[in-house]
Amino acid sequence: MAYGAGNLNLQRPRMWPTATSDSAKERELMAKKILITGASSGFGRGAAIELARRGHKVVASAETWPQVRSLRADAADAGAELEVIKLNLLDGIDIAHAATYDPDVLVLNAGVMESGSIVDIPMERVRDSFDINVFGHLKLAQGIVPKMVARKSGKVVWTSSMGGILVIPFVGIYCATKHAIEAIAGSMKAELAPYGVKVATVNPGVFGTGFNDTGAESHVQWYDANRAVVPMPDFGTALADQFDPREMIDAMVEMIPADEHLYRTMRPLATIDVARQWQETEWTQDA
Repeated sequence: MAYGAGNLNLQRPRMWPTATSDSAKERELMAKKILITGASSGFGRGAAIELARRGHKVVASAETWPQVRSLRADAADAGAELEVIKLNLLDGIDIAHAATYDPDVLVLNAGVMESGSIVDIPMERVRDSFDINVFGHLKLAQGIVPKMVARKSGKVVWTSSMGGILVIPFVGIYCATKHAIEAIAGSMKAELAPYGVKVATVNPGVFGTGFNDTGAESHVQWYDANRAVVPMPDFGTALADQFDPREMIDAMVEMIPADEHLYRTMRPLATIDVARQWQETEWTQDA
């Protein structure tokens, strides 16, 4: 028997508004307040927009005002209600403003990658890398996490990298910042657990967001092949087959608001074995 619209309207019509209302209330209760740094592109942009589309109250930051406006437009096009703020992690005023928020989840995702051998890379680039990837985020966390401790709930998610577990030559400074993040996140996890605040890491492999390509090119402003102690390699082969970033974004969208999940979220899954093998060789290889 076929059922038309007229037949369906006869079946408990008064229940529909109630069910819709209950569902909306349920979604509202489950919604998390989430602050994400570095959301102008890549994983941050994808995760921020999708989390907002799913009903979470997302505050997304971008480094410059043009990026702020662009992200607002992208969110509107995607049908997502997204609050976007300017946050340059080298700017103390920007950090102080971002620290006025009180999210359920703080996602420390912004980052830069600078290429160059350890003995050649200018110290200015080294300091900027640590100031942005590590110190700026740590300052922001010190402004927000005390609120989580006071209410005994919350979560901090650090975007690390596969480079936080292993080492990739010629982007060693980037890996050093991510190793620092691993140490900070691990310490925070133990220190904050008694106060109901969780800490986790996200560890992307080589995904095609444009971030790795930019990092591979970043040395061209200062590099001089005739004066370099260690010549730069051609990154072209290493960057030829990057993974679809959707896999990492999907994992972040599931993990960020979740109440229960693993401490470390690494994608693609095959990278987990690579990281474990690397750690094992550190105990057996010669100097």
